[in-house]
Amino acid sequence: MEALIPVINKLQDVFNTVGADIIQLPQIAVVGTQSSGKSSVLESLVGRDLLPRGTGIVTRRPLILQLVHVDPGDARKNDDSGEEWGKFLHTKNKIYTDFDEIRQEIENETERVSGNNKGISDEPIHLKIFSPHVVNLTLVDLPGITKVPVGDQPKDIEIQIRDLILKHISNPNCIILAVTAANTDMATSEALKVAREVDPDGRRTLAVVTKLDLMDAGTDAMDVLMGRVIPVKLGLIGVVNRSQLDINNKKSVADAIRDEYAFLQKKYPSLANRNGTKYLARTLNRLLMHHIRDCLPELKTRINVLAAQYQSLLSSYGEPVEDQSATLLQLITKFATEYCNTIEGTAKYIETAELCGGARICYIFHETFGRTLESVDPLGGLSTIDILTAIRNATGPRPSLFVPEVSFELLVKKQVKRLEEPSLRCVELVHEEMQRIIQHCSNYSTQELQRFPKLHEAIVEVVTSLLRKRLPITNEMVHNLVAIELAYINTKHPDFADACGVMNNNIEEQRRNRMRELPTAVPRDKVAAAGPQGEQDGTGNWRGMLKKGEEAPGSGPGSPLKGAVNLLDVPVPVARKLSSREQRDCEVIERLIKSYFLIVRKNIQDSVPKAVMHFLVNHVKDSLQSELVGQLYKSGLLNDLLTESEDMAQRRKEAADMLQALQKASQVIAEIRETHLW
Repeated sequence: MEALIPVINKLQDVFNTVGADIIQLPQIAVVGTQSSGKSSVLESLVGRDLLPRGTGIVTRRPLILQLVHVDPGDARKNDDSGEEWGKFLHTKNKIYTDFDEIRQEIENETERVSGNNKGISDEPIHLKIFSPHVVNLTLVDLPGITKVPVGDQPKDIEIQIRDLILKHISNPNCIILAVTAANTDMATSEALKVAREVDPDGRRTLAVVTKLDLMDAGTDAMDVLMGRVIPVKLGLIGVVNRSQLDINNKKSVADAIRDEYAFLQKKYPSLANRNGTKYLARTLNRLLMHHIRDCLPELKTRINVLAAQYQSLLSSYGEPVEDQSATLLQLITKFATEYCNTIEGTAKYIETAELCGGARICYIFHETFGRTLESVDPLGGLSTIDILTAIRNATGPRPSLFVPEVSFELLVKKQVKRLEEPSLRCVELVHEEMQRIIQHCSNYSTQELQRFPKLHEAIVEVVTSLLRKRLPITNEMVHNLVAIELAYINTKHPDFADACGVMNNNIEEQRRNRMRELPTAVPRDKVAAAGPQGEQDGTGNWRGMLKKGEEAPGSGPGSPLKGAVNLLDVPVPVARKLSSREQRDCEVIERLIKSYFLIVRKNIQDSVPKAVMHFLVNHVKDSLQSELVGQLYKSGLLNDLLTESEDMAQRRKEAADMLQALQKASQVIAEIRETHLW
């Protein structure tokens, strides 16, 4: 199982090549306050001085430190001048044998990204150490927790560092190494506090107590190391660091470890075998191996899912164009096909949030347009006075015996004309929906067009232009449909003739009923003669409008105009009770208008959708392919139309690299199964 850690290191190398952190690999993150001894712990594990030293915040970028155990007899490729060496990811294949150079390179790389004003960055530095004196580990050294900004540090430096630490230790595959100095109160340990925020059960937290030799006289860390103060499930391990004087005097790490062992034997003899740097290294190695073993099944699933996603993404980007003519024709044909399929309802990508394409056009025809027509009142805008006035105007100077047909035509045309506006609005709505289909096909159906923005713009322009040309033609046809109905009022229409027959029968029945109600002593011809005479003496004459006892203006005694009428005085219609004949005539006209209007409305409701489908929808469907080919399939336009967006080639390369990395990672995990390591 020892070989599991090199496997994780290999996976880390795979993903480092693409600069991605989409896979959360098992690792150990070192957390602690400034000057708590984090760097000393890491150097003790490596066995060499390699980390920057100083006051204040020194670690300003995460340092991902991979320790790789090699056999003492192994020699490096191209260089066999030593048994320990290091490599940085950012310097590619450069090999460092001088650990002072490694320290300097860490400082230089930190300042290159974070600047020299004590600022921090979340971009990690990757360092790999090969040595026969280390155990296989992957450690992440994080900036020390601070409270007060110093120098040119931003005011929110505490929040920045805290967020950076939480970003790394929130990884469920990360073991948290919480470092706390022994000469501070464990109950106020910031490292343990932060660790508990993401690991409340303590299942992946290991506490390290540093500076055991610097405790106050008369005190010891026995209770702390025994877990009586702050219990930690993975345990607490005490270590002794080199002092600043030791570092200044160039005391080696090996000598420091020997002195540490002597100190533990003297001060904590019963706990010496379960504390110290060597025990810490073995413990971390064991914890990491078990942690890797537990994480591998989920890790394998995650890698397979991501590989499928990136394969799909790479397919959507398409292959580099080789045959421009074939590619252009293929894209044009696919767009035209998808556009027509969206109208027919057979598109591959069906919208579920709202109606789209042909379904929405159907809704416009039968719901929006149909309900609008049905809401038009056949007699809307017509008052009884309007109807009566139209009847009188149609009779001319002579009183009429029957309702004039001209008045009916005049009024019914006025009502039929009201159907034109909703009909033209129906055309507009269908036109807007066909415009929306262009965007729908661009977003969902033909993602390849996103590779070629100029081709996409050209296709949108051609289709929009085609729709724009068909709109006035369709509007003209719909206008003509209404004009046709207005051109000839067919009173012989079967449905209208039936309605007239029913009304005539009703009117005749009402007349007979009135005749029966008259006194039998009065001759009917006298009654017929008295009717018109009475109307002339009553309200039917302009004199009937005068009050009883009044005379016409200028007709008084002695007036030369007595008995004359001022022809310039036009009576203004006033609200009055209609005579029985006027009431009857108005009812007849209203019924005829309503009957004929319903016939025309039914025709319009049926013919307008047919006209829109023929002149707009079907015409665009039938001519779209040829229009696109005719406008765009030209040799002079190929290079321009098939120019990829600036970042498409880069995104394709990144997706291909990531897919390759994921496939390599999948192979690495497969090898684990074959060797029975998992």
